[in-house]
Amino acid sequence: MADLVSFRPGVWLAEGPTVSTLGFRYPTRMAVLRLDEGLALWSPVAMSEGLRSEIDALGPVRHLIAPNDLHHLWLDEARGLWPDAQVHAVAPLARKRPDLAFTALGAPVVAWAGALDHVVVPGNRIATEAVFLHRPSGTVLFTDLLQQFPPGYHRGWRAVVARLDLMVGAAPQVPRKFRLAFGDRRAARAALAQVLDWPAEAIVMAHGDPVTSEAHAALARAFDWLMR
Repeated sequence: MADLVSFRPGVWLAEGPTVSTLGFRYPTRMAVLRLDEGLALWSPVAMSEGLRSEIDALGPVRHLIAPNDLHHLWLDEARGLWPDAQVHAVAPLARKRPDLAFTALGAPVVAWAGALDHVVVPGNRIATEAVFLHRPSGTVLFTDLLQQFPPGYHRGWRAVVARLDLMVGAAPQVPRKFRLAFGDRRAARAALAQVLDWPAEAIVMAHGDPVTSEAHAALARAFDWLMR
């Protein structure tokens, strides 16, 4: 099976290794996004030789993106493979990775204009996350603010915690721990209002199956608790 899977026009997905946090297993997922000038790798995962070859066959990699300050494990590897690519990350990552030179996400990136938008959602004590829209495909990309694990993915007491935390459900949701971690809901609300104005046609999450229909309605439901 190919490492890279076509998702929507100009968007490809690749599954990475499973990582563990406090015994909870998290799958990883990367998106390859076509821009006017080349490719952007959103949340890079571990690279096999085959995956790297498939990416290189699509075009030059111009940008590497760490969408939040938890998703940076393979950024060094990607930077080594594509040393000419510009590295972008949320500003708080500098505290964890003082070794990593990057451009802080915030202001619009001229090189992405017309193809890729992003909004930084501030005020969360667990993680600062930048949400992205790939405009040509209508794909909205989330790392941790939206999750949807399938029933049975976690076992034992962790399954109970995952259910209570809203990590498991019939639709993508904001985990309860992230909801409680918003210290500045007004700032978060303003940021998410921009996301809800986007012409969403699909949703990609790092932890959950992509949403391929009624994406805008799914986003409105997921953030109703914050917006009302």
